[in-house]
Amino acid sequence: MKKYQKYLFGTMCLVALGISAGTFMKVNAASDAVTVAGQPVDLTYAAEKAVPAVVHIKYVQNSKTQTVRMQSNPFDDFFSDPFGFFGGPRERQVQTPKKTATGSGVIISPDGYIVTNNHMVEGADELTVTLNDNREFSARIVGTDKTTDLALIKVDGKNLPTIAIANSDDLKVGEWVLAVGNPLGLNNTVTAGIVSAKARSIGANGVESFIQTDAAINQGNSGGALVNARGELVGINDMLVSPTGSNIGYGFAIPTTLMNKVVADIKQYGTVQRALLGIKGGDVLNYINEQKEKDNEVDLGTNEGVYVSEVEADGAGADIGLEKGDVITHIDGKKVTKMSELQEVMFNKRPGDKISLTFLHNKKSVTKTATLKNAQGNTKVVKQADMDVLGADVRPVTNQQKEQLNINFGLEVIKVNNGKIKDAGITKGFIIQKVNDENMQSVEDLQQAVKDASMSKEPVLIIRGVYPTGKKAYFVIDLSE
Repeated sequence: MKKYQKYLFGTMCLVALGISAGTFMKVNAASDAVTVAGQPVDLTYAAEKAVPAVVHIKYVQNSKTQTVRMQSNPFDDFFSDPFGFFGGPRERQVQTPKKTATGSGVIISPDGYIVTNNHMVEGADELTVTLNDNREFSARIVGTDKTTDLALIKVDGKNLPTIAIANSDDLKVGEWVLAVGNPLGLNNTVTAGIVSAKARSIGANGVESFIQTDAAINQGNSGGALVNARGELVGINDMLVSPTGSNIGYGFAIPTTLMNKVVADIKQYGTVQRALLGIKGGDVLNYINEQKEKDNEVDLGTNEGVYVSEVEADGAGADIGLEKGDVITHIDGKKVTKMSELQEVMFNKRPGDKISLTFLHNKKSVTKTATLKNAQGNTKVVKQADMDVLGADVRPVTNQQKEQLNINFGLEVIKVNNGKIKDAGITKGFIIQKVNDENMQSVEDLQQAVKDASMSKEPVLIIRGVYPTGKKAYFVIDLSE
């Protein structure tokens, strides 16, 4: 019996050892996905995966000559104009200084597509991208989106290092993350922290649902990667909120749920598609607190959701009976507790998409299906127009033309081809001074006016100007046709 007991004991030890080893192996196998509670976090794997795909971006805006309109001071040029007869607005040619800045970007495809922040590339004349292995490329801007502060740029490369993209919705508050970028001129810097909040709105961008983190973020981190413990991209670092302007605060990253939509739309349509519900509103809790400060009693039936403060008459919300005072609680079955959560879901939709919307009307829950519209009130995909649709060549007016016509700025039409300009009846020699009440001082001004109008609720150009004879005229161009 003792002999059997001896063998039995040995067998039990082997089984126990096997179970322990198996458990150990399972824990280690799962360590890439889940950190064991109470154990230190090893982020070296995540850093190794992320760093090669994060690039340094150098921004250059060349020096330019600009015409600035200035109010004359009676004490200026006193000896040449002792009685101030020539007081009033004057023009002066100003040479702007060359501007440079640096930031970060993330390679998302082997053929050279890179995501960064819009504020990192806006107005750039030159963009230089340096990889982690010190290879250098010139980059071009593929597309930008101001409302999310994202931009897509491209370098001519092959087999470039990339990073896996995770679903930022899966992130949890308290989860470890790394911020990878080039802060303060220190290339390839990695800092660590946790996700301290999700779906945060701070009023900096048009569409916000930030990932908030206490990982150290400083100037130069803009456009860099926020990655999880598996080395997967979960956000694009965007800004720092700090009382000092440096790392004594929280960093905010744009989640990949928004980034993926921006990239897909820019690649497919050239611009980001906006699907609108046609309402204005805010967090229910904020509304309740505002009413309390005014000593008003309010009972909406909930303390969570989006309070509807305004409904556009021809919008998708009005079509399903949404009214001022209603509270949106769910979208596509997903609970909505604040405006930033609604914005994030809506941003991933396109005109013509249908959504299931649950809202409280007089504290009673209603669920209806809405068909989303674009800014122009229909369900078509909107494409951003370029100056080519005008079918004309223009150039800034000369000083001689300014003197002859007593004008301060304008763009002379020097060639008319087939296009919107010709259709409107504008001929060669006409000087465009204003488009939609914006002064036209450069070709870039006209280009921007066309882009802005094509994406607006009313895609129309109202052009005002003057002929070489001094006769003034205005024209209306419909960009939707």
